[in-house]
Amino acid sequence: MRRTALLALLVLLVPGCGLFGGSRAPPPEEDTPDHRACRQEARSAPAVVALEGQRNPLNSFNMQRIDEERRLLEIRAYRDCLRRRGLTLPGGVEPLRSR
Repeated sequence: MRRTALLALLVLLVPGCGLFGGSRAPPPEEDTPDHRACRQEARSAPAVVALEGQRNPLNSFNMQRIDEERRLLEIRAYRDCLRRRGLTLPGGVEPLRSR
């Protein structure tokens, strides 16, 4: 009985590993050394680092706000880096913003 329950739990968890916050691989045309460097630069941008100082793990509203602001700051820094390197910008629509 216990073994069956454990097996059932594993079967349910394994397929969902990438569903919640898993990182997706970028498309091949956006996986060049310049794109990788820009993604790294965006993650370590001064505005993103400063924003992390405001994170309060005990406040869920704060966590949601910081996550949303961080996402927008990283997108902006990534696009600025691509523009400086003379690369075309991905997509063509503004990122979704929650109300």
